[in-house]
Amino acid sequence: MAETVIEHVLGRLKILGIKDVFGVPGDYAFAVNDAVCNDNEMRWIGCCNELNAAYAADGYARIRGFSALSTTFGVGELSALCGIAGSFTEHLPIFHIVGMPNTRTQQERRIVHHTLGTGQFDLFAKMTEPAVCASAILTPENAVTEMERVVNAALTHRRPVYLAIPDDYARMTVLGTALPPATLPSSVPDTLDAAVNAIIEKLEIAQIAVILAGYLICRLDLRAEAQALIEATGLPFATMTMDKTALDETHSQFMGMYIGRDINPEIRQFIENCDCVLNLGALWSDLNTVAYTAVIEKAKMIAVGHHSVRVGHAVYPGVEMKDLIDALVKKIGKKSINAPKTHGLSEPEGKYSDRITPEYLYPRWERFFKPDDIVIAETGTTSMGLECAMMPKGAVFHNQALWASIGWATPAAFGAALAAPERRTILITGEGAHQLTAQEVSQFGRFGLKPVIFCLNNDGYLIERLLCREPMTYYNDLAQWNYAKLPEALGCTNWFTAKVTTNAELEEAMNKAEMCNAGVYIEVIMDKMAGPPVAMKMHESFARK
Repeated sequence: MAETVIEHVLGRLKILGIKDVFGVPGDYAFAVNDAVCNDNEMRWIGCCNELNAAYAADGYARIRGFSALSTTFGVGELSALCGIAGSFTEHLPIFHIVGMPNTRTQQERRIVHHTLGTGQFDLFAKMTEPAVCASAILTPENAVTEMERVVNAALTHRRPVYLAIPDDYARMTVLGTALPPATLPSSVPDTLDAAVNAIIEKLEIAQIAVILAGYLICRLDLRAEAQALIEATGLPFATMTMDKTALDETHSQFMGMYIGRDINPEIRQFIENCDCVLNLGALWSDLNTVAYTAVIEKAKMIAVGHHSVRVGHAVYPGVEMKDLIDALVKKIGKKSINAPKTHGLSEPEGKYSDRITPEYLYPRWERFFKPDDIVIAETGTTSMGLECAMMPKGAVFHNQALWASIGWATPAAFGAALAAPERRTILITGEGAHQLTAQEVSQFGRFGLKPVIFCLNNDGYLIERLLCREPMTYYNDLAQWNYAKLPEALGCTNWFTAKVTTNAELEEAMNKAEMCNAGVYIEVIMDKMAGPPVAMKMHESFARK
């Protein structure tokens, strides 16, 4: 039976394992919306707005590997663009499907809604270009070939792609035959061999060496391969902020977090004094290095990227990470190196009758986590406080440490929970970020999901107070919400909710959260300037300037 353009697109996404499409409906996208709803193997996931939908797709892709997003032309796609840009930075392949005005409207340059009133219809696709690795405007004639091209780009680069479909074309029959599915690129053999030999030589002469396990390991689905390499080398490994739980933190060779500044000084000293650091996909950004206070000499570094490798000052292009890791496992020798281990937080400090402090809260959260949990932490003090928490076996920790768009975590947690409803999803957010996207809490109830949500209320933007010159400047203040009442107001019935101000109240709420078979929402009250050690060190540094 002949298939339409949009049916072909959805069929290709299903081959990748995508069964849910996030989005907001719109008149130019009705053909897309209808096709999803009429497909027995796909599900439409309507979100509260397009930005939230993009964040939710981001969270879904972190768990499933790929995701899909549908918006209407102009207002819808631009609203989603911030979320798409964040997924670009995190190497998350999202298929953004945009419904365009029909071809007659475009050809006649009509002035229609959702446009700038100039009669131009390619402007928004151009705006999107920097935040995607490929884009296409699909027609019946090019749908097959163009779809394979963008799928290949998404597989190759693990980044978002943009697919625009004029409304009339979406319903037309595809003209063309199926092409062979896209395949992953392979390394240039001679360059791969040269890179492997250079790495082995550098590691062999190193007296002390270490591995940094980066976030690209997860994005490329290389956890098993990377763990095999670590075990083959015998080397200790650490992770950085953006890379937490790239590999299992219960592994015997895991040292802990390499954060810079004065956090885990034993680990920092060991790593920076090593003769060789094998970096498997960790990014040297400002937040990942705590304002570049994590310092490793370039000559000591082996930086394994997605498509290239740098050994000291020598660069080897055309080398794929998977190929390199597989080749190293077969040839590399094993070392025995004694390294410090500093991971896990201390015992909660304080009496039960005391008001909640970071010294009690963050260690208590660590003890709340269970194997296979999905923990989504908002960028800012909440994620900083949990960087050194010991994650149980199979548990994963997600933050957004490069794009760092506040409000990301709440919809991302929804997307992650939808991707793996059999696992427990824990959202930890500050109330400032939560106010940007809190309406997406309603989707958990709508789809029968049972997350555990902690909203840390410290009366304003704490991370901004810690970074700016005048912490109490009123732009860091917020409207006062009754956060613990949000689930009920947003249609989440029979949830357990609580507002806690003391350690005893926190304990009671967390114990109930572990026992109840429903969604959980706990508002945690803490002082305005009470932050975890990493955030306070950052504050002290800025205060000295």
